[in-house]
Amino acid sequence: MSENQSEVKKGLVGVVVDTTAVSKVMQEINALTYRGYAVQDLAARCRFEQVAHLLLKGALPTPAELSAFTAEERGQRALSPSLARMLDAIPTQAHPMDMVRSAVSHMGMEDEETADPSPEANLRKAMRLYARMPAVIARLMRNRRGQAAVAPRDDLGYAENFFHMVFEAVPEPEVVKAFDASMTLYAEHSFNASTFTARVITSTNSDIYSALTGAVGALKGNLHGGANEAVMHLLQEIGHADRAEAWMERALVEGRKIMGFGHRVYKNGDSRVPTMREHFEAVALLKGRADLVEMENILAGVMLREKNIHPNLDFPAGPAYYLMGFDIDFFTPLFVMARVTGWSAHVFEQVADNRLIRPLSAYTGPDSRPVP
Repeated sequence: MSENQSEVKKGLVGVVVDTTAVSKVMQEINALTYRGYAVQDLAARCRFEQVAHLLLKGALPTPAELSAFTAEERGQRALSPSLARMLDAIPTQAHPMDMVRSAVSHMGMEDEETADPSPEANLRKAMRLYARMPAVIARLMRNRRGQAAVAPRDDLGYAENFFHMVFEAVPEPEVVKAFDASMTLYAEHSFNASTFTARVITSTNSDIYSALTGAVGALKGNLHGGANEAVMHLLQEIGHADRAEAWMERALVEGRKIMGFGHRVYKNGDSRVPTMREHFEAVALLKGRADLVEMENILAGVMLREKNIHPNLDFPAGPAYYLMGFDIDFFTPLFVMARVTGWSAHVFEQVADNRLIRPLSAYTGPDSRPVP
């Protein structure tokens, strides 16, 4: 079959382009596993540090392995003076995802191992990204608020340290656990747009920092990332549970796109939602905001009744992050903080069995013609 006769799969829908052992999305049962483990079980029984080890090193850690892994991560949390100066010079009105993208690129420029593609060097670079991304995001958020940066602590867990760097305090255990679980739920999701972007860049023999810079750029687009932010803006627009049903019915009649519902892969519910919803409800109860839970219940009920469409992970994650105190336009950078682990795992796979990703296209322009 010739190039022009080939069937075009817009958006690569249904096209299987490679194999992966990192995660599996099972559409038929709306399930997601990381290296064979159900994501909801990982979120319930493991801290994010253990899940990061699973993604980056291929297995859940033994106690000794977790101790070594945690020590390595905690020892690399501090930002270099060069990176700190760059972050402080970014205009505060810039888009937070532009800030994060620039930070990843800067880390690549200052890392002496950037050009080393060996598995050992790539793992070390991935650990630096995993360890420093919380400090990057915390510093950017505080800069925008006009607050001085807070140095990381090496005596706190991953989630606790992030809250310390953002708020100078560690919140209640329920809040820490909700955030930690969200990191696990957001960490990996097969060949999504940003992950595929990272693998395409890696396939050219480019470096891991370039791959993840591109992945951040892909996640910035509102067809991929940003839905958790949009959900919170939607809840603020509605304002009160009494207005939720009428608002949703009117929005559906008007054909308005409602973020936080539906998924390119899942058709009958996202397996990550019940876990995140449980944590959202716990945080809402703690913060005295049962009204947000009621509003979401009504919206989800109307959407299911009228369109038979279920919420996705962003629907409970957005208001959960809001109640934790994070700025709304930094919700997607929080997504990045988790997903650097999944992206890195896919970079490792691409390097290990690489072939340049170069699809064909079906030409639809003018026929061959002479230049006048």
